Amino acid sequence: MTASNRFQIGSHNVARVGYGAMQLAGPGVFGPPPDREAAIRLIRSAVELGVDHIDTAQYYGPDIVNELLRDALAPIGDEIAIVSKVAVRRGPAGEILRYDAPRDLRTGIEGNLRTLRVDHLAAVNLRMPDPTADPDARFDDQLAAMIEARDDGLIDGVGLSNVSAAQLRRALEITEVVCVQNYFSLASHHSRDVLNITAAQDIAFAPYCPLGWPRADRDRVLAHPAVRRIARTRDATPAQVALAWLLSLGPHVLLIPGTNTPHHLEENLSSVRVSLTESDLAELANI
Repeated sequence: MTASNRFQIGSHNVARVGYGAMQLAGPGVFGPPPDREAAIRLIRSAVELGVDHIDTAQYYGPDIVNELLRDALAPIGDEIAIVSKVAVRRGPAGEILRYDAPRDLRTGIEGNLRTLRVDHLAAVNLRMPDPTADPDARFDDQLAAMIEARDDGLIDGVGLSNVSAAQLRRALEITEVVCVQNYFSLASHHSRDVLNITAAQDIAFAPYCPLGWPRADRDRVLAHPAVRRIARTRDATPAQVALAWLLSLGPHVLLIPGTNTPHHLEENLSSVRVSLTESDLAELANI
């Protein structure tokens, strides 16, 4: 990739298309994958194809995805930027539970390090429950725990996930933020204000579920007549067009599309080579 296809997450210069490891777990991101060896081969293939930015979380599985990354890549060196997230955990039936007291955040970071068998992570995102909320004293206390983990050398940078513009502005008053991970896709532009702040501040923005979520939204994007027409014109797939549109939003946008198949892995990584015209971009922005 050329220099224009790379961006910084804190001190890590990474390719703009990385890999989201969530789908490596079993159905519902709970339990082990149906084929553990195939999952390990996929991780290794991603790195061989140039992926140097992997998104994960200890609650994926739980523990399962981090164990797969550890076993596939051991020892994990600084050439791969591993970004995780804290503030939630899984219940016994797979339910998502809040785990976001300041002491819980530290415990969550340490759990990631222990499972991955690394002594630090490129960044950890503080995952908030409501992307429309205003900052409050609790938010400040959570940020303090993240800053302490950074100052103690457990993480290289503080990140945020699922945050409102007000929360991001408040965080920037207190500390440097190296990445933000919010939902953004052709199906939803609700985080446009957050995207704009990250662009102005030169902060990496990693849209999660970049093809749309839930499945109905993703299917709507991939089946949209404009997306399919542009895909035919550009000798690309609809998924590649949707990902290329996200990359066009700014050089700070980093993709972390997830998959558990080699075919879709290569398809996603190749989206960086899809060139969209100004006309294409205007049409896509209006769908």
